[in-house]
Amino acid sequence: MENYTYNSFTLQLEGLNVSNESIYPVFLFFLFSYLFILVANVGIAVLVFTDKNLHQPMYLLFCNLPFNDILGNSIMVPRLLIDILRPPSERLISYYECVVQAFTSHMFGTTSHTVLMIMTFDRYVAICHPLRYAAIMTNKMVIKLTVSAWGVAFVLVGILLGLTIRLNRCRTKIMNPYCDNASLFKLSCESVFVNNVYGLTFTVVLLSASIGSIVLTYTQITIVCLTSKNKSLNSKALKTCSTHLMVYLIMMFSGMIIIILHRFPQYSDYRKLSAILFVLVPGSLNPIIYGVQSKEIRKFLFEMFCTKKCLASCKK
Repeated sequence: MENYTYNSFTLQLEGLNVSNESIYPVFLFFLFSYLFILVANVGIAVLVFTDKNLHQPMYLLFCNLPFNDILGNSIMVPRLLIDILRPPSERLISYYECVVQAFTSHMFGTTSHTVLMIMTFDRYVAICHPLRYAAIMTNKMVIKLTVSAWGVAFVLVGILLGLTIRLNRCRTKIMNPYCDNASLFKLSCESVFVNNVYGLTFTVVLLSASIGSIVLTYTQITIVCLTSKNKSLNSKALKTCSTHLMVYLIMMFSGMIIIILHRFPQYSDYRKLSAILFVLVPGSLNPIIYGVQSKEIRKFLFEMFCTKKCLASCKK
């Protein structure tokens, strides 16, 4: 008979199953990935806010992604690094910390969608209504879009976690490398029908809105590009939209792997690893994709590098 511990405030994380030989290589991989994410995303955000040439709606909206990536990785990776070095029996976490981690992890995933949706709107206005772009994408509009992206995510995730924390708990083991909503409500012996219905509705609405906005917007942009003989417009559309679409597809692909592996319990270790990579991969690639393909950011870095090099040469 299974032993039950009701409403315990100390939970145990299953964590990653890593062999003794792989502990330090895995630890170093996650550590350097996390450090790269911090440096790259903070660097891009500081660059956008300090360089007046980058004070454009596209870059200001993009700054939501670095902040989201830093938040998502900082709430998960440091704890994961500590647990990798601990034996399984010592991977303990308080219930409140687990709830905060679950809330943040779902905020990360949801905000990734909502931020890319508002960036889609920016690209639509820039390419389909270029003459009205400055009038529509004002600073006030950028603030409204940003608040909407985070506000919608906060409300949706708040309800999701609110339905879970109302449940009594009779188990203490989190079958995941970090806390999420599903892991938390699986600790309960009560009916989770409402949680499942809301979780499914949440996922369907979010993905439908996200995919729908991408499809409709890019269809409109494609029509404009095909009917327009403006090579400059078409080149701009291809450049900015390919960057945005690449970031979106990376996020979607990372998320779909987790959803697919949830259907195959025998691959639970791969699912755990993919859940971690869902946070690490976009956070690592987003600044690279936008940094490499952005003419303004490349120009700023080039000028800064040349200036420092010239100054060093002059001192010699």
